[in-house]
Amino acid sequence: MRRDSKLSGVLHVLLHMAEIEGPVTSEFLAGVMQTNPVVVRRIMAGLRDRGYVRSEKGHGGGWRIACNLRAVTLRDVYEALGAPEIFAMGNRSEAPGCLVEQAVNAAMDESFREAEALLMTQLGRITLAALSADFHARLAARGGDFNLETAHAV
Repeated sequence: MRRDSKLSGVLHVLLHMAEIEGPVTSEFLAGVMQTNPVVVRRIMAGLRDRGYVRSEKGHGGGWRIACNLRAVTLRDVYEALGAPEIFAMGNRSEAPGCLVEQAVNAAMDESFREAEALLMTQLGRITLAALSADFHARLAARGGDFNLETAHAV
């Protein structure tokens, strides 16, 4: 089963962008996310609509952070991505008239709702600034400087 890592990837890119002076191209961000620049532009458009990033056209243009990292939560970013499905699991629906299937689905629905509510609460508590602070603490512990070209080195 394939996991949807879009939220994680977008958060990763946003934190990289927060460390860079100046705009970053879709092509460059696509390399960081290991995807196509068209996918990056589509994702960034949703973030731009919420005011989290802005784009600059022309030579030397690209994407920039346009928000206060302390004011944006992981839930905000999740919602800007269109609130993708959280769980890969779902209910069986082959026999909707079956009372056993109805009982199982009712129990599962309740569990899914509770788990989703808990996750949304947690995502609403964590800001981009908190992620950035964690990154900077890890960087300081490593004793290095931030260099985007070597940021993914072990």
